[in-house]
This record gives sequence, structure tokens and C-alpha cells, in this order.
Amino acid sequence: MRSLQFAIPVRIRSSDGLPIEEIYGIEQALDLLAEWPAGRQGKLYQAAFNACFGASVGVVEVEEACRAFSAFCRVSGLLAKDMMWQPTGRRSAGKGLSA
Repeated sequence: MRSLQFAIPVRIRSSDGLPIEEIYGIEQALDLLAEWPAGRQGKLYQAAFNACFGASVGVVEVEEACRAFSAFCRVSGLLAKDMMWQPTGRRSAGKGLSA
């Protein structure tokens, strides 16, 4: 049996004040997507749902589904700040990172 676990869990915060939750695999991702309000189910939701469902039946790679689910979480405001991608590369002169 193949694993339906993500290589790296997707960390989400469903609302301020609640603890961060980790989504470890396809089943948990589908549970969250199934509970998502119908009025907020757009194209990105559908892409994430289709990818996760496809992974559950073996027609989509698990990590591809993870990327689609992560993108949905990021755009929906669910993705925990420590999971946000930070661009690397050139910095403007005199502008460093501060704590």
C-alpha cells in the first residue's frame, strides 16, 4: 500500500487565537476541504480538492496534491506564517532583515 502522507506537513491556523494545526496527509486535507464553506469554493479550492481526491485514488502524486493544497491554504489565509515562502536573492541596498 502506498503512503498518502505529505513529506512535510502543511501547518495551518484556522483562526486567530487557535493553535496551529498540522495536516499530515491526503485524508486530513480532504477532511478540511470537505468542511470548507460552499460560498468560498473557487477555482483554487476545486484544484486542491481534485488533486487530493486524485491522490486518494492513485491518479495524482501525493506531493503534487500537497502543493495544490498548500497553495489553497496560502491564498485562503490558512497557511501558518512559518510555512510562508520567503524569496531569496538580491536585496535592495541598505535594506536588511530585522527581527
